[in-house]
Parts: sequence; structure tokens; C-alpha cells
Amino acid sequence: MSRRITIHDVAQAAGVSVATVSKAINGRDGVSPATLEHVQEVVARLGYESSLVATSMRRRRTDVIGVLVAEFEPFAVQLLQGVSSALHGTRFDVLAYAGSVSAGEHLGWERRSLSRLGGTLIDGAILVTPTTMPTETPVPFVAIDPSAGTDEGPATVSVRNEEGGFAATEHLIALGHRRIAHVRGRTDLASAHQREHGYRRALEAAGIPVDPTLIVDGGYRAAATTAGAHALLELPDAPTAVFAANDLSAMEMIRVAGERGLRVPEDLSVVGFDDVPEATAHTPQLTTVRQPLAAMGAEAVRLLLAMLGGEPNEQVRMPAELIVRGSTATPAR
Repeated sequence: MSRRITIHDVAQAAGVSVATVSKAINGRDGVSPATLEHVQEVVARLGYESSLVATSMRRRRTDVIGVLVAEFEPFAVQLLQGVSSALHGTRFDVLAYAGSVSAGEHLGWERRSLSRLGGTLIDGAILVTPTTMPTETPVPFVAIDPSAGTDEGPATVSVRNEEGGFAATEHLIALGHRRIAHVRGRTDLASAHQREHGYRRALEAAGIPVDPTLIVDGGYRAAATTAGAHALLELPDAPTAVFAANDLSAMEMIRVAGERGLRVPEDLSVVGFDDVPEATAHTPQLTTVRQPLAAMGAEAVRLLLAMLGGEPNEQVRMPAELIVRGSTATPAR
């Protein structure tokens, strides 16, 4: 491994003092334009990078926004792309950090992450699906898809989950389905409860009784959906349609159905939620409720930069849109 370039190496190569290099790279006065240009050329040629921690201690800022997630999965990756695009052309860089990988569990990951990074590595944070809403933090933060829906307090960006769950279920009812199952999301997140409530409300509006045996846990994960998918399809009066709380669970539902000899949508209609890129690459293409994930990431950036500029917190709810594709059809029975 090659040796790390230091500020002393830059000073020697540029023929100036360490103090002059420090002033040049930190934007302080006392350096002529010609010397500044020369030092910057040497810095670029040598590939020198100052320590982020040391810089933050001197300047009391890092110009880095942290995107903190429990794990890297399609939902978080799409949001991250929106964050990155929104920060293009600003002075800020992005640090993506997975907070529950080492801990091995979701609960409390956001507090650990903010404690490790806040104040030394990042100026502010975007928390993706936090399990709790921290009250005292070292840096401002915006929560995307928080654990509890709120109209006040911390800054949040969420989608109209209940309306999306209602639209997904209403679509299946309009096709003629009456035995409609639901694969729940993570029970520690408000979004999962809101989507289930939309499912229940649509059934009730159509005069269809809610059958508890048709509701199973999926936890927003494919692996957590498998057992529930099998249980639904083993029922004596199995469902003809399923609304899954996210696309990963919906695609696992389709996989299990195929494993059991069922065709989608001929034998079983399936609707997801999110509209991750895999939804259109899937066979059949997945009918789903689209969250504007990239726009949500960009909106979180807007809120956070406003907060860093002294503006008050905001709570933003974005629309959910039903996207009909090839995984739903009229029931065969």
C-alpha cells in the first residue's frame, strides 16, 4: 500500500510553508492568487486529501451530508440516488452509512449512527426508515418513512401510505377479487400500519369482511415473506389476490406461487408497493403503488439544507400512484 500524502509533502513540492498550504486548502486569507493556484495544482497532482475529522474540528463543519440507513436495499438505494442528484452542484458531499450491519438488528440503529458520525463526519443527516425518532442529536436530521406519522416535531418526508394501500386493494376489488390477502410490512414502522389500514378500509368500503387468516407478516423483506406466502396458499379457501406492503414481498409472493404451480396473474394477482427498478424487470412486470423515491430523497435534501440555514422543520407527505402492469388480472374462479 502506498504511503498517504501529507500536508508536509504538498508544502515541499510547492516550495511553500505548511501554514501557507493550510491557508490555501481551508480558504483563509493571506495567500496570493498566484500562490493559491500553484498550491491547488500541487494538491491535485499529488492527490492530497485533508482529514475530514481534522477539518471539521478547525472549521466546525465538514460539508458532508450523511444518508443513514439500517441496510442497503432497493428502497434505500433509490432514495440515495435522489439525494445525490439533489446535492449535485452544492458544496456538500454524501456519506452513505448502514447502521445495523454490525449490530445485527434494526432497533436503535439510528441513535448509534448519529452518535458515531454527528459533529465530526457529517453536518446533517437523512435517516431512512428510522425505528425511533431521536430527540437530542448532534446534528440536524430529516427522517424518511419514520416510525411514527406526525404533523409536528422532527422534519419528515413520507408518502400517503394509507391512500396507496387503499388504491392497491380497490384495484383488486374492481377486477372482481373477493379473497384478497395482505402481506404486512415492518410492524415498527408507521408506513406498514398505514398501508394495512388502507387495505382494510378498501375491503370495508366494498362490503367485504376482513379475514384475519388472510393477513400475514412480511417485514418488508423477501426472506420474512416466505413462510407467510406458503401459509396463504395452503389455506382451504386460498386468496385469489395479494396486496404486499412492498415490492420485495410481492416478488417473493410470486416466486412462492410459481414454486407451488400457480401462475401470476392467471391463478393469483399480486400488487406491491414502492416501484423499485426490479418491479419492471420482473416477469410478469409488477403492478405496484409507486412512491416517488428519488423525489423523496431530493425533498429530504431541500428540508435539511433549509434547516442548516436556520429554517424551521417541515413535514412533507408525497403522493402515491397506482401503476398497473402484468401481475394483476380478473380472477379465474
